[in-house]
Amino acid sequence: MESVTTAARMKEVSAGTRAAGRRLGLVPTMGALHEGHLSLVQKALAECGTVVLSIYVNPLQFGPGEDFERYPRDLGRDAALARGAGVAILFVPGEGEVHIAGHRTRVEVEGMQDALCGRSRPGHFRGVTTVVAKLLAIVRPHAAYFGEKDAQQFRIVRRMARDLHAEATLVACPTVREADGLALSSRNAYLTPEERRAAPVLHRALEEGAGLARSGVRDAGAILERVRRTLASEPLARVDYVEAVDDETLAPVAEVRGRVLLAAAAWFGRARLIDNVTVG
Repeated sequence: MESVTTAARMKEVSAGTRAAGRRLGLVPTMGALHEGHLSLVQKALAECGTVVLSIYVNPLQFGPGEDFERYPRDLGRDAALARGAGVAILFVPGEGEVHIAGHRTRVEVEGMQDALCGRSRPGHFRGVTTVVAKLLAIVRPHAAYFGEKDAQQFRIVRRMARDLHAEATLVACPTVREADGLALSSRNAYLTPEERRAAPVLHRALEEGAGLARSGVRDAGAILERVRRTLASEPLARVDYVEAVDDETLAPVAEVRGRVLLAAAAWFGRARLIDNVTVG
């Protein structure tokens, strides 16, 4: 596995890979790797053969008072996991390599970035789309791989890639879960043992709502009420939002017809966790 720390070298490696006729897959991460990330690597390996895994804790997507400084970082552990998973290139850009000194450019996806998590994290998705656009330009992958746990993020970056005629295909991969349903997340490390026991209520509540939809209930209000009621049964869950939105545009829906995303976010102590289920 080659470790790359500069954008210039990453571009050289990418150009060489392409010139040799090999497909290049990108798995963009902020580190603190877990089995969810490694499942993306396996998908990228199967479809591309040569995988770049980037680790970059992007300051643009953290708001004031958020956890940028204390976000989990363990490069040695992450590198060992990446190597064991078959990653060919570990791209860990240094200061000024992604966001060059004095950078002024931001990438926004109007409307979609203000829904769901965007309301409580203003500016977050502008930071995400900006860094993903830069990584796509630096790495020039044939495909880039994202987890469906971050459903809003994927739909926004996919729209950004389409709108900007990006060369790469963006691929969504299934959420990887613990046995009790909790979606794997780097922020799960913040949970106390008691909070960890409580956290699966997020997925359980969404599945109950999805069950109503699959049984034929079309009223989104009734479905969301079931989700909220289940979340309210867990004292350690502090709800941020529970919503039903169009699976493509993220616009709120009153009825569950076609593909609809049931999404929720809740705080368990200092860990803000998100999850979603698609119905239809």
